[in-house]
Amino acid sequence: MRLGVHVSLAGGKVYEVFSRAAQLKCNTLQFFSRSPQRWRDSKLDPAEIEEFNRQREKYDIKPVFIHISYLINLASPDRRLYDGSVRAYVEDILEAQALGADYIVTHMGSHKDTYESAGLKRLTRALNRILQKTALSQVGILLENTAGSGSWLGYKFLHQKKVLAGLKSRQRVGLCLDTAHAYLAGYDIATEEGLEKMLGEIDRLVGLDQIKLIHLNDAKGELGSHHDRHEHIGKGSIGAEGMRRIINHPRLKNIPLILETPKDSERADALNLSAVRRLRKV
Repeated sequence: MRLGVHVSLAGGKVYEVFSRAAQLKCNTLQFFSRSPQRWRDSKLDPAEIEEFNRQREKYDIKPVFIHISYLINLASPDRRLYDGSVRAYVEDILEAQALGADYIVTHMGSHKDTYESAGLKRLTRALNRILQKTALSQVGILLENTAGSGSWLGYKFLHQKKVLAGLKSRQRVGLCLDTAHAYLAGYDIATEEGLEKMLGEIDRLVGLDQIKLIHLNDAKGELGSHHDRHEHIGKGSIGAEGMRRIINHPRLKNIPLILETPKDSERADALNLSAVRRLRKV
């Protein structure tokens, strides 16, 4: 089982994600390569990149996932924000390539109260531009499903299907499945029937083999509430049995798992990782 957490870079250098993950006995990880709430104001020092690659080899933690900044909106109708998002995304992919990261995880953007169809078209055009500008990169792009709050795209897998169908080259593009987002968007994955129904929908529309990462989060809130709130493993609306079915599902059990559960205590990550390991069948 490849299991890790979203590692904070607070107060440290980018390469310190590996030692922090290793302390938790993680064998995969995810992090923000820069502030998620701020545009890039500097580039990583070459020495940091070199040390990052050395640490990656030392700890043998893989795959390595980088989550994209929340400011980036590839579906925005605002031309300035849209073009700036494309430029920032290209910069992030090139940096991820230098770091030897495997994937960039991204939300699908907000159509900002225009139309979903228009937002999906803008997102598709943006991804085609990004893929063309980074054609020599091996870094994959993972489209994450959302809870569907506001005008965010990606709360139903028909959105992912439409975007993938419009890409000129889709070899580097896959899916990140967030369990909390799915439940809060209306997929009742707390039940066996609901989980199978969602997986059947994904398989029919895009293929389960396109899921390269699972954000394993319990959900805080009611089914279909569309409020994006995560809960500790087994303590939320999906619950321990729901989590157990997801973790051990034969079509999912070999996919890397990253926890984005609340960090409300110093031991929160360790406790959630232990909960997952207990639920996993040997």
